[in-house]
Amino acid sequence: MNYVTDSSETFFSLAAHSSKLAAFLDVTQNINGTTVINPINGSGFFNNLYLVAFSHSKPMITLRILLLFCLLSGNFIFAQKKNSSYVLHIHRSSSAINVDGIMDEDGWQQAETAGSFHMVLPMDTSLAKVNTEVKMTYDNENLYLLATCFHGNNKYMVESLRRDFSFGKNDNFLLFMDPFDDRTNGFSFGANAAGAQWDGTMYEGGKVDLSWDNKWISVVKNYPDKWIFEAAIPFKSIRYKKGITEWGINFSRLDITVAEKSSWTPVPRQFPTASLAYTGSLIWDEPPPSAGSNVSIIPYVLGGISKDYENKKSTAYRKDIGGDVKIAVNSSMNLDLTVNPDFSQVDVDKQVANLDRYELFFPEKRQFFLENADLFANFGYATIRPFFSRRIGLNAPIRFGARLSGKLNKDWRIGVLEMQTGKVNNIGLPAQNFGVFALQRRVFSRSNIGVIFVNKQSLHYEPGKDSTKPVYSLYNRNAGLEYNLASANNLWTGKALFLKAFSPGVNRNDWVHAANLQYLSRKWLFLWQHEFVGQSFNAETGYVPRNNYIRINPQISRLFFPKGGLLVSHGPKLNSSYYFNKSLHQTDNETSLYYNFNFRDQSIADVWVMHDYVELLNPFDPTNSGKDSLPTGSKHRWSAFGTDYFSKPQQLFTYSFSTRFGGYYADGSRLNLSCDIGYRIQPFVSVLISTSYNYLDLPQPWAKTSFWLVGPRIDITMSNKLFFTAYMQYNQQLKNMNLNTRFQWRYSPASDLFLVYTDNYLPAPFSVRNRALVLKFNYWWNI
Repeated sequence: MNYVTDSSETFFSLAAHSSKLAAFLDVTQNINGTTVINPINGSGFFNNLYLVAFSHSKPMITLRILLLFCLLSGNFIFAQKKNSSYVLHIHRSSSAINVDGIMDEDGWQQAETAGSFHMVLPMDTSLAKVNTEVKMTYDNENLYLLATCFHGNNKYMVESLRRDFSFGKNDNFLLFMDPFDDRTNGFSFGANAAGAQWDGTMYEGGKVDLSWDNKWISVVKNYPDKWIFEAAIPFKSIRYKKGITEWGINFSRLDITVAEKSSWTPVPRQFPTASLAYTGSLIWDEPPPSAGSNVSIIPYVLGGISKDYENKKSTAYRKDIGGDVKIAVNSSMNLDLTVNPDFSQVDVDKQVANLDRYELFFPEKRQFFLENADLFANFGYATIRPFFSRRIGLNAPIRFGARLSGKLNKDWRIGVLEMQTGKVNNIGLPAQNFGVFALQRRVFSRSNIGVIFVNKQSLHYEPGKDSTKPVYSLYNRNAGLEYNLASANNLWTGKALFLKAFSPGVNRNDWVHAANLQYLSRKWLFLWQHEFVGQSFNAETGYVPRNNYIRINPQISRLFFPKGGLLVSHGPKLNSSYYFNKSLHQTDNETSLYYNFNFRDQSIADVWVMHDYVELLNPFDPTNSGKDSLPTGSKHRWSAFGTDYFSKPQQLFTYSFSTRFGGYYADGSRLNLSCDIGYRIQPFVSVLISTSYNYLDLPQPWAKTSFWLVGPRIDITMSNKLFFTAYMQYNQQLKNMNLNTRFQWRYSPASDLFLVYTDNYLPAPFSVRNRALVLKFNYWWNI
């Protein structure tokens, strides 16, 4: 049956031929031609799903696909919890707990122990070689965790004492906690073997956002044969529903010295230990205590000085005050308010060589936008995002904002975001309001259906009134619906997406449909993804770097597991991406074949070959350096090959490199060499030098072009409360040298003093372009 049609008859035919669909839905057609899908009483999640589609509109295709995808997947996503037999009982502590890394309190002696961890890597067929034991208890204010990590060799390997460390480069212990036991969202806490903290929010069933930062305390104490991690996590710092006495939970241990990753419950090696599909159960002896009144005020004061030497401007002085307020509406819902926020302490972006035809993506790092950010930022795909928070405050100051986010109950999540930016007179930019509404409903065991509405509105503005200033849109809106598939065992994942844009004077070709389905087992990966982005689709508050295309992207890979030798696994991966215009004329294709090698010492290598075809849709400078452009409609084909290698992480000296050589635009050639070299004096000093070199050989007027990108970085962690970072980036393509240094003193949990110094230089002739110095003080005050 062909479902790709503009006629609503196909949908009715589908309803008539699908007993599952017919049993759930009553499909009628109104007199105005609108197709309405009415849920029948008692039909499960469809009681909460109301879809209205216009029979004369092409977006109806997407709704049919979404419904079919949702219904037919039910057979393998209704399933019980995979590791339900793994249970840890938690009891109220019989004594006060002193967080010191010493297990001498009666509360710890009486607590139940979780042990006998399962190996996940290098293979998932046995118990772990290194032993780990975990205990948990609680009182009225805190949830306590104690992990004893045995090693027997009096050695550990870490990068530094900086929080939110790189998982694969540190001996570490992590807690993955799912307070709603929905196997989709949660929290992660942990530490490396030297005591650096790790905390983050969990989303999409197994991903961790480490940008989240909250109040908790921990200590790591080292012994000759083990290290002990002890933590106190305030109930006020996490979100949970009152009265729920069973939480999903798992514990992860990485010992890179013996090259082993393990977890309390068995997790297949193709999945991260963070996968919430494989959690066990934490059973409370009574409902967890209520967090009680939970209001936090986080004010800041700031002073700064800056000077623009390049434009010969006078010295500018800055003094600011502002802050955030966090109000727990209940134990699972939070209201965040911000006034005059400042983000001067945020890490600078790592620069990359830009040879792309489209806008590059850099992740959000500002704290206010990060809690429950997956509700907003993860709607859609990597290159089809209706909301991208870095658009807010890009060229204008943020005056104030509010965000309400969290769980309504086990099945429903909600997010509402409102931000107001100020007017910028010199470029004619009006004050603007940004609003986002997101709602998510869990269906089946781990899947969900989500909706989003994004609104950008210019305030008190008449486009074109001032002919000397740029013209800005009066408004831009996006509405979206998506279904996220996650099977109970995580083998099947997928997404079906529909987006519609609303802009002044535009009412055609302004919608998006995309879908993907992935199967991932120990040996096989199969992936299908397709996308359609209309010519007039516009997401001004999102990230959609390209429109007016149809894309299909199949992928397949296979792993082989030798019984001995240097390799744990190896295998090929074939990936192809085809782009077409709306007339199904091919405009791009990139097909690559990789062969991957995973070594027992945790080093990784691959070799690859690739073929590219591009028909330019717009003029393009292949050097992105301001020279002449290749014309629209010109066609380019080339092949290339390359290698990648990452050294084993359990050494003080680490390195990685990648190579690429082959053809390029205009029958030219391109050579790219990249290398990262790191050294650590653990746990106090970590040095990393990143280098990238590009050499382009093209016909005139570009001729031979080369440019370097060099970025040395040093992190000094005098303790887990005192940090210094210096990061220099020389970008020959941008003709700029940037120096950013930051001193941070965490004098109290989640409270910091920052001193940030920034310089920008013109390399040739060497001269200062601008520089700035900022001193910032904030304090987290719980009421």
